[in-house]
Amino acid sequence: MLKIIKSLSRTHKRIVIIAVDTLLIPLTLVFCFAVQALPVSVGQLTLSLIPALPYMIFAAIGASIWLELPQVRLKDFEGRAVLRYATYSAAVALFLVPIAMIFGLTLPPSTYLLFGLSYFAFGTVIRFLMRGLLVELYRRAQPARRVLIYGAGTTGTELASALRAHHSIDPVAFVDDNPSLQGLIIGGLPVFAPPQTQKIVEERGIDRVLVAVPSLSPPKQMQIARRMQGLGLEVQVLPSFSQLIGAEPLIDKFVSLPDRDFLGRAEEATPLGDAGDCYRGKSVLISGAGGSIGSELSRQVLECTPKRLVLVELSEFALYTIDMEIRQLAEDLDVEIMPVLGSVTDARLVRKCLADYEVDVVLHAAAYKHVPLVEINQLAGLANNILGTQALARESFDAGIERFILISTDKAVRPTNVMGASKRFAELIVQDLASRVPPGGGPRYSMVRFGNVLGSSGSVIPLFQDQIRRGGPVTVTHQNVTRYFMTVQEATKLVLRAGAMAEGGEVYVLDMGKPVPILDLARQTIEASGYTVRDESNPEGDIDIEITGLRPGEKMHEELTISDDHRHTAHVKIFSAREEYLSEIEVARTLRALREALAAHDIEAARVAIEAAVQEYTPDQDRNLS
Repeated sequence: MLKIIKSLSRTHKRIVIIAVDTLLIPLTLVFCFAVQALPVSVGQLTLSLIPALPYMIFAAIGASIWLELPQVRLKDFEGRAVLRYATYSAAVALFLVPIAMIFGLTLPPSTYLLFGLSYFAFGTVIRFLMRGLLVELYRRAQPARRVLIYGAGTTGTELASALRAHHSIDPVAFVDDNPSLQGLIIGGLPVFAPPQTQKIVEERGIDRVLVAVPSLSPPKQMQIARRMQGLGLEVQVLPSFSQLIGAEPLIDKFVSLPDRDFLGRAEEATPLGDAGDCYRGKSVLISGAGGSIGSELSRQVLECTPKRLVLVELSEFALYTIDMEIRQLAEDLDVEIMPVLGSVTDARLVRKCLADYEVDVVLHAAAYKHVPLVEINQLAGLANNILGTQALARESFDAGIERFILISTDKAVRPTNVMGASKRFAELIVQDLASRVPPGGGPRYSMVRFGNVLGSSGSVIPLFQDQIRRGGPVTVTHQNVTRYFMTVQEATKLVLRAGAMAEGGEVYVLDMGKPVPILDLARQTIEASGYTVRDESNPEGDIDIEITGLRPGEKMHEELTISDDHRHTAHVKIFSAREEYLSEIEVARTLRALREALAAHDIEAARVAIEAAVQEYTPDQDRNLS
């Protein structure tokens, strides 16, 4: 039967609707005659009416077409369509008055009223029955998706009404947090309390949950969604109908703020000035050019109008992205852009780049820097951070470049993790090479050490913002943990300044202000996003803050210098630290042991080699949580 219905064209379906309404006219009249006490028998009245029926039918068809009733699909027959059918029924009843008079039928006024009401009732019931039959046929042919609607308010009830007309979706019930609605029947569907959701899902075969509570903040909506997903259900979050039609903006409250707003101090914004001369007209190689620091270095060096910018990057996508951006920025500049896809651990690739592109300055930003990942992948971290630095720094020495600047980290100071230890040994490699540069010739090696960069990949702010978008919780490892922060623009500008002032062998430390409590930063990020923190003092807040515990190798507080012996430089935000370094023999011995461990894939041997070289390295020592 469903195949026959599907084969009907839209015109055929309209004819069926008109035929049903036409057939109802004589049937309704007979019904009215039968239920009323009239002086003439039902049979006589019916026979007398036969000549008038064609006129009634033509008048009814005309009214139906004029009111566009045949165009109303069965699944849309509700609300305004029902009112339109009521108008049509009244018109047909009015047509009966002159037609009865013309054909000499004497009927009491109550008959016309009863006819109009009965005709409307019969027509409406038949349409609902036809719609129910079609829905049932479609459901048997294609099982409907059974949905639970979370929220029995205006949006939820309007949604349920809309879904009922869809043959492949079956709204089963509501779930709502409002106790006054629980236990009621709204729009033909029962309303349950949220704790009953698991039982409803199991008993009624729910496939999907539609969250229809747009009055809640997006974080709370996402918390509901995650709770439903925990039951193994598909979940969709719906905006309000006023948002869909444009009465309210179809956006959440989240607005990203500039990174400098989280510093708690003024951002260093002094232009490079004369420091830019070290890069102007030079061939500058930037390793890790697609990373957060590397890409900003590329932008700022480009402003100095170098002769050539060599972008070295291991990630194809990151290299493509920064290459396209820099080329657009350099459209009006006479700067050659050379993207190089590869790893700085490849000494032959590094040697060829330095020679072919006549590199004058190297800014070495390539590193694996995410502490938890490197702690799990220790050999990869050691190989990239140490052997990559050794290959690039050594080949730069042999190529006789002018300057080599290593981008280091505060985690290299008394490291408690493999990433920090690898960066500290990278510093020792550069310090060793700097000590062997002959007077008056060779590269000027320097290192610039700073803390966390706001907005960089893996930075805590983007992590917090992502957690807020998903409804929380925002995770902090410890309530007392602190970190130093800079914006990426501020850090790279100071790196370029420090590299320009280097004479050889310096360890520069950037003044990053006071350390920032991460718990305070989490609260600030939540509030800056337009939400409130949910805690004991505000149980109705939007976002929880969850303390997860320090991760392996993570410090409670970071440091920027190994010793207290540091001097001011020509720039107020840059200090020069005096630190001991290893001899050439000690560096070579450690590198040989590390290469052997890597070749054997021996993590323990690699760790022993690094611990012997980086004497300050004390794995996981900072577990004093006071």
